[in-house]
Amino acid sequence: MEEKIIDNNETNEEPKKEFADKFQIIIVTGMSGSGKTQTCRYLEDIGYFCVDNLPPVFIPKFVELCTHATGHFNKIVFVVDTRSREFFDDLVQVLDDMDKANQDYEMIFMDASDDVIIRRYKETRRRHPMAPSSRISDGVFKERKRLEVVRSKATYVIDTSNLSRAELRERIHRLFGNTEGDSMNISVLSFGFKFGMPLDADMVLDVRFLPNPFYIQELKHKSGTVAEVAAYIEDKPVTQEYIKRLDLFIDFLVPQYIREGKSQLVIAIGCTGGMHRSVFIAKHIYDMLAKKGYSVNLEHRDLMKNDVWEL
Repeated sequence: MEEKIIDNNETNEEPKKEFADKFQIIIVTGMSGSGKTQTCRYLEDIGYFCVDNLPPVFIPKFVELCTHATGHFNKIVFVVDTRSREFFDDLVQVLDDMDKANQDYEMIFMDASDDVIIRRYKETRRRHPMAPSSRISDGVFKERKRLEVVRSKATYVIDTSNLSRAELRERIHRLFGNTEGDSMNISVLSFGFKFGMPLDADMVLDVRFLPNPFYIQELKHKSGTVAEVAAYIEDKPVTQEYIKRLDLFIDFLVPQYIREGKSQLVIAIGCTGGMHRSVFIAKHIYDMLAKKGYSVNLEHRDLMKNDVWEL
């Protein structure tokens, strides 16, 4: 396998396009404290099934089980490192056997400078797996020597010494992300303040200042999804001005969340009962985002808690 080195200054790495179209195996290994756990989480975010600290000798059997499993088990990540102790030494042989069997896989070797790894261990107050009873620096030295052969087989080497978590996530997505499940999921949620605010909301918009159809007898029992209710709210100048400003706000904000690496965004819109105004504005935001191609879903949390006669 051709080795591809990624350092902190590289910006034009390209994933192997053909890799995204077949059964995918990624092996994540490397130095303790270099970011393997974060890398595993970012791969999970884009649809990989991750198995942490599996003894290498079991990798072929696990792959075989996944190939015969019903369901989406065609994207697998194995995190293998020196926590496996003596079992870790089987990794090189397992990789050789996979090569002989023409089993495609990619291997990410996570690395960082010795001083950065030592600093990270001191900050977390954890023991190094290669030196549980001695100095961290001794463990780093032993581990680096033990990983030399494995590192030489890596497809990608990622040095996280100067990488932020957002930058690491962007690297992983650039290398292994694809169009399926690789975008931020947006949930647009209407609710009523009298039923309590949603605990998982990232952004809460209060639209109780908009004209309230509740006080119009012929609209009182009709929800914000009904055309005449929507028209009543939308025709008011304050609503038109609000929507104009809201569209600019949402249009600016969503790409910023995506750029920051957020995988889920919950936009909650609240009115008094969650039946008229919040429902109308939530539907407007949903339609706008869907039209722009975002992965978005719509939920009216409290709509049916009201006395609704017409939806």
